[in-house]
Amino acid sequence: MPRITKEDKARNRQNIVEAASRMFRSQGIDAVGIAELMKEAGLTHGGFYNHFASKNDLAVEVCNAAFDASLGGLARMIEEGPGQAGSPLERVVAGYLSAGHRDAVDGGCPSASLVTDAGRQSEGVQSAYAEGVEGYLTGFTAEIMREAEENGERPDPVEARQRAIRLLSELVGAMTLARAVHQVQPGLSAEILRTGREHALD
Repeated sequence: MPRITKEDKARNRQNIVEAASRMFRSQGIDAVGIAELMKEAGLTHGGFYNHFASKNDLAVEVCNAAFDASLGGLARMIEEGPGQAGSPLERVVAGYLSAGHRDAVDGGCPSASLVTDAGRQSEGVQSAYAEGVEGYLTGFTAEIMREAEENGERPDPVEARQRAIRLLSELVGAMTLARAVHQVQPGLSAEILRTGREHALD
């Protein structure tokens, strides 16, 4: 058999991370076995340990990668500044509390899709999740400060961070509730999202 190249190994590792990201978000970390994960990644069961020492190590990497992607999107939105669709925070709220995000149970922001799992996992996973949450709070706080200064106000950093915490809590809470009831009460799910969009920035 030909020896696997470094490029192939890197590609296989990425396939595992991407498959795990989808499956962990949609099914929960504990519900996903290594055998089914590797099948989803298109690889053999035994190959898992060529890339990760444990499923926990994989979960940490998945959490970090998911937040990196999500926070990258937030940073780009903030960098673009205000537009026809509103301020950066208005666009964040509209996108986060959308039906599309709700229905993307195997994707979307890990702040909502991994919120229950994170607290049940190792300190490594919890630390990765906490770092991601802090990234959101830092970005939200900076944008809240910028918008206040743009309006001629003198923003209080402590108050801005408190507003950022409330905003993230409302986004994650609303999305978690909307997903939980969507199958049996789609109208209630839509109402939760709509109310969140209308009042998250009050």
